[in-house]
Parts: sequence; C-alpha cells; structure tokens
Amino acid sequence: MKMSDWKNRIILITGATSGIGKAAAKEIAKLGSRLVMVVRDQPRGMAAWEEITKASGNDKVELIVADLSSMEEIRILARDFRKRYKHLHVIINNAAIVPAERTVTHDNLEMQFAVNHMAYFLLTNLLLDVVKASAPARIVNTASGTHGRAVLDMNDLQTENGRYKPMEVYGRTKLLNMLFTFELARRLKGTNVTANCYTPGFRATGIGRHLSSVLRFGMGLFGGRPEKGAATLVYLATSPEVEGVNGKYFSNKKALEASRTAQDKDLAMKLWNVSEKIAGLDKRTDQGQ
Repeated sequence: MKMSDWKNRIILITGATSGIGKAAAKEIAKLGSRLVMVVRDQPRGMAAWEEITKASGNDKVELIVADLSSMEEIRILARDFRKRYKHLHVIINNAAIVPAERTVTHDNLEMQFAVNHMAYFLLTNLLLDVVKASAPARIVNTASGTHGRAVLDMNDLQTENGRYKPMEVYGRTKLLNMLFTFELARRLKGTNVTANCYTPGFRATGIGRHLSSVLRFGMGLFGGRPEKGAATLVYLATSPEVEGVNGKYFSNKKALEASRTAQDKDLAMKLWNVSEKIAGLDKRTDQGQ
C-alpha cells in the first residue's frame, strides 16, 4: 500500500488523548486518513482532537466516547462504529492503565486485565469481520518490553491471589497482549489482514500518573519522549515496508525475538479460549452485529 493511499483509509485508535497514542494519532492524521479516536473522557478527548486537527490540518479526525473497562460500552462502541463506517483498515489497540491499587470493573474484572487485555481482545473480535472485508488491513497492539519479566499464572489472570504490585501486573497484561497478537496472527493467515505488536520503550507518558511519586519521578527523569515511542506504532500502522508482515514483535521499527512465554502457542490458545468465555464470545451471540 502506497503512503498516498492512506487518504482513503479508516483507522481506529484507542488511548489517543495523551502520550504514545496522541503522538501517533497526530502523525497518522497528517497522512490524511479518516482517524477515529476512541476516548474515555469527552473534555480530554476534545482537547486532544483540537491539538491533532490543528497540527495535521486533517478535518477527518473524529471521536467516539467509550469506557474500555466496560464490555457493554465496548459493544456499544462497536455497534456505533458499524453504523458510521463500512470499512476499517487499521485497528490500533493502545489504551492502557496502571492503577496504584487493585480495583475491579462493573464486570467484576481486575482493572488492568479489563482495559489492557480484554478491551483489545473484545473490540478487535467485534470489528474483525469489517477489517477482513476492508483488506489489506492491519491490527497493531501496544505491548511492552516488560513482558519478558512477567510470570503468568493462568489460574490467577486477575491477580486475586497474593499482593497486587502495579508494574508487575502491567507486565503480565503486556504479555497477554503479545499472546493475543500472535494467536490472532495465526488465525488471520490467508486473509490479507496482519496483526503485530511492539514496545514503545520506556517513555515519559501519563500512564504512571496513579503510581507513587518515586515511580512518577523516575518516568519523568529517565523516560524518553513519547514521539520516539510512537514512531514504531506509526510505522506498523502505515508503512509499506511492513505490508504483509504478520505475527511479529517490534522495537525501534525492527522485529525482535519475543520471550519464550510470549511465543507459547498452547498458552496463547488457552488465553484465547478463556478470554472468549469472559467476553461471552464463545456463544457467538454478538460477533458480526
């Protein structure tokens, strides 16, 4: 796909009101694509929208408000998107959260598990038929190098046992992102739709705003600029260099070897099946609607 072709493409991105997501959205908008930003907070979303449209000169940037911690709101988001658009060429799952304490959602899911993993899984599956019908198309998931240190217990995906340590839980959810990406890529073979993930690296973003002052200080002092981390996201979403590349993990625009756990096909299949049951997709009641 030529770079000029992106003016006729529709791209959906979550987590675009700040940090990596906003930096990526700004660059993607400059291509002239119709960019749909999924935001949780209307005022913050409007502020980001104004900044992005002004910087890009693109009048095709739009907002959809949805709380990605709620599976019902994700379903409403998917239905709303279908009413507005007939095509979807790129899904960028980027939203993430790191609460300082363990909290649960209205669905009784641990918050990081809900937003950092289940939102990626459910939103992608609910819109997957639209993406396939729009091929060539891409799905890009924001992961993290912290996945390499994560220890995964399939019997305790929501940190119900033991002490809740925010960044450890975050690392596990990023490992889940990678397992999801690689399993999705296997399922997409032959569809002309690709799924890849990447690490933005250690960046000074707002994701740690709920953490201790010490951790926030460290992120601000040692974290790089969000724009640098966003460069790989923009690359995977739009560059002709990765057209057809599927099931890879990237950093600084180069494919890396993921951890052995992230490449475990059996584990990925188990996670997929568990996620389907949690989302109710194993009943096939709302896919394709």
